[in-house]
Amino acid sequence: MRILIADDEWLVRQEIKESLEELGHQIVAEAGDGEAAVRLARSLKPDVAILDIKMPLRDGLDAAQELVREQVCPIVLLTAYALPEYIQKARDAGAFGFVTKPFDPKGLDAALQLAVARFEDFCRLRQEVGQLEEELATRKLVERAKGLLMKHYRLSEQEAYRVLQRRSMETRKPLREIAEAVLMTWGLVDELSDRPRKKGSSP
Repeated sequence: MRILIADDEWLVRQEIKESLEELGHQIVAEAGDGEAAVRLARSLKPDVAILDIKMPLRDGLDAAQELVREQVCPIVLLTAYALPEYIQKARDAGAFGFVTKPFDPKGLDAALQLAVARFEDFCRLRQEVGQLEEELATRKLVERAKGLLMKHYRLSEQEAYRVLQRRSMETRKPLREIAEAVLMTWGLVDELSDRPRKKGSSP
């Protein structure tokens, strides 16, 4: 795996680096603070990042939360304090692993492997949720557009849907864009027709 290591202690970084390189991993970057870790992770897109919780400029918890939210890479947090509050904070930050110092190389390797697998599942689930939300939003727009077509052209629901489908095929645009265009056009017409006319204006 391509790994980023962030710890403000150089000796700790070297120990992690040597241990992981012996296991066949590649260390693509090292950082001494959380700000540099975020910048390097965004630039290099490592397979996984190991972040110490306590670092200058930006702590590992804050850096982890941002990188996971952006789906840059999975995060394994490293700390000398195996306290319940730190574990809870790691979970809240979205970390995919938690390792305490002094670490066991094989245990760290296992945590990294598990973090990568969990991150893949996490990204896949977010993508599926996003697709479902998009489909639901499109369905709502299409229903509203059908309603306007039925109202203004006295079409049946099926006929209104066929009009939208045919226009989508003719223009090679997604059904959602066609529905949005219908809503914009007839929504404006309805709005203007509902406005009270000024005195003396033409009928």
